[in-house]
Amino acid sequence: MAKNKIIHETTRKMSQLCRKVVHVNVRWGVLQRVSFVGHFFRFIWGRLVLCSVGKPAKYRRLPFGDSSPFPAATVEERFMQEHSTVMDSGYDTDSDLVNLKISLLGDCDIGKTTFVIKYVGNEQEKKSLQMEGLNLMDKTLFVEGARISCCIWDVAGDKRSLDQIPMACKDAVAVLIMFDLTSRSTLNNVVGWYSEARKWNKTAIPILIGTKFDDFVRLPPNLQWTIVTQARAYARAMNATLFFSSATHNINVNKIFKFIMAKLFNLPWKVERNLRVGEPIIDF
Repeated sequence: MAKNKIIHETTRKMSQLCRKVVHVNVRWGVLQRVSFVGHFFRFIWGRLVLCSVGKPAKYRRLPFGDSSPFPAATVEERFMQEHSTVMDSGYDTDSDLVNLKISLLGDCDIGKTTFVIKYVGNEQEKKSLQMEGLNLMDKTLFVEGARISCCIWDVAGDKRSLDQIPMACKDAVAVLIMFDLTSRSTLNNVVGWYSEARKWNKTAIPILIGTKFDDFVRLPPNLQWTIVTQARAYARAMNATLFFSSATHNINVNKIFKFIMAKLFNLPWKVERNLRVGEPIIDF
């Protein structure tokens, strides 16, 4: 009897243990299935979110239209925005770029635009921003390891363009007053252009430039001497450096801008004075 009782008790405990093991196995199986379902739904949810978001958003410039909720950009802001270099990610890569504004003033048909194109190149001329009475071009160069962007504001020169002078001269680091070496009337008018420029900018470096030197050397020597004398007198009155130039033959075009960079950044490079009649004058 005692032996049978022990066997019965052992059998009962084994049955309870088996039921517990089965119960645990069932719960573990359920947990595994729930875990799998959770992972599956998290995977699906991640894919849905990725598809809904798509590629990362990129910054872009707002169009300058009447529908824009922001105030219209100024001409200068528009020019700088249209000429800035932007990566695919939308971030401006020109944070190390130094922007310099240079203004050109003078009568019509004296070769101002031809002068600028000779300096910036034909490709940059195609990218210029043109509006009534104003033409904007730029050129990037390297000075002592720094990147410099020269933004050149060319005022047309007729009476309708006079309203552009304040905007063209504001914040300019240099003002180039230009005249035609073969036209005494354009030389006489440089005083008026200089006076207008100084109303809006009293700190810019003044430079007086005679254009079309290749035509000037064909004039009689006595007339050349008269023009040289008058131009030098005007340059002294303006406290300006005087250059005779030719865009056709690229005489003193690049040298003028090198002179501006040297003055602005205190570089040791200097121009050589030349007062010989019949040669491109440089006076300071």
